[in-house]
Amino acid sequence: MMPKPFRPARFSQAIAGFALALALLGTPTAAQQTPPPAGPTRMTMAEAAGYKAQFLCSGLWNGNKTLADIEADELSGIYPHITPIVPTLKAEIDEAAHQVSVGFAEGMPPRVARHNPVTGCTSMPIGWTNDGRRLPGEDLERAPAGSLDDRPWPMGDANASDPRVMMITPFDTLIESAFDAKAFGGKTSGVVIVHKGRIVQERYKQGHDLHTAQRTWSVAKSMAGTYIGFVRQKGFTIPATPIREWNVPGDPRRAISVDHLLRMGSGLVSDSAGNRTDAVYMGAGEVRQWTTLWPMLQQPGSTFRYANNDILLATLAARDAAPDLHPHQMFDAIGMTRTWAETDWQGNYILSSQVWTTARDMARMGLLYLNDGMWDGQRVLPAGWRDYVTKPSGPQPDGEFGYGASFWLMNKSEGVPADAFAAFGNRGQYLVVIPSRDLVIVRRGYDSAGDQFDIAKFTAEVLKTMR
Repeated sequence: MMPKPFRPARFSQAIAGFALALALLGTPTAAQQTPPPAGPTRMTMAEAAGYKAQFLCSGLWNGNKTLADIEADELSGIYPHITPIVPTLKAEIDEAAHQVSVGFAEGMPPRVARHNPVTGCTSMPIGWTNDGRRLPGEDLERAPAGSLDDRPWPMGDANASDPRVMMITPFDTLIESAFDAKAFGGKTSGVVIVHKGRIVQERYKQGHDLHTAQRTWSVAKSMAGTYIGFVRQKGFTIPATPIREWNVPGDPRRAISVDHLLRMGSGLVSDSAGNRTDAVYMGAGEVRQWTTLWPMLQQPGSTFRYANNDILLATLAARDAAPDLHPHQMFDAIGMTRTWAETDWQGNYILSSQVWTTARDMARMGLLYLNDGMWDGQRVLPAGWRDYVTKPSGPQPDGEFGYGASFWLMNKSEGVPADAFAAFGNRGQYLVVIPSRDLVIVRRGYDSAGDQFDIAKFTAEVLKTMR
């Protein structure tokens, strides 16, 4: 039998009850206080093991990366609470089964991540043991990665570059400077610039090339917004109350729409500022259980709160409306055959962060938006979807960038046209689309929290060089 799933609602209730009991009893005396653990908690160890298993699995079989590169790039500069632990944990890599196991505690099974060619790697829950069952993603079918490579760009990789622009010295120098942390910051792994439909600049760090995939982090949120457009273009309707768990008389969350979710305006509370959803990302908690439990704190549409849960909920709504329509079908329709949208172990897409893709595939998504949802004469997104995702009709964040419906807006960036919009992801993942200049900019990286790439400055410099 499969193990009983982790129930975050019960966990949260238990924590809340414990906190209330402490409040009623008063502050314990020094003699009553329990000393803090000498080292990391078992949960932290489990998260570190899960993180390592997931990134080794995805890096090897999605990313086509060497073990040394994964350890140097993917497993460094990560969450501080697991940074010192990850290198100490031993990983067992089963090449034949495409599975990674990482132990974390005596008496407990290892954390496991297993790969399939359709949805990439799946992280199994804490305490999981293999009973031989297939995962949901393992029953899906998809053409092999790279199956369209011989087709002309942008569907494939043939004749992708414009050599006349590739040889312009100032442009060449600028792109090289993107790999110099002193110029723009960060740790760049790849840059692709597409102008008027052709690649005019493309560079990668040593060990990477046009077929190297990296995690998108929150660029996946913009992919989720694109996927919802894809679902609607296919003729499916997402109901006004999109989350079935909330469709109960008296539940105030019935007022939360997909539009609220895409605009980070749900009004829901969650576990941490920014809502990192560690239980899903590192603990292999189920997306549906974890995201649907939070209460409403603000009126929907009244405040902006950047939250992983909002996008995960929007994706759940799209999947409920079109259960046989998967993100990989959208990716393959525009040549993104080296893009994997990963799921939890129940088959729910973690489309807030957990997508692996190449720089060229990200550029393809940018081209889809430059063409207002058209691809090779076929409509992939509804007419006007670009206007929808870039319209700042909801509550706006503080800071230098605005927000539409799953895309950031660069209309306040100096030297950048007002119609520029972008997908941003942790560790320096950027996709910038500028319709008025027929331009797409992709920058991939492995930035750390204290050293981040300045995408607004880089975009302005690209535009200056292209004049």
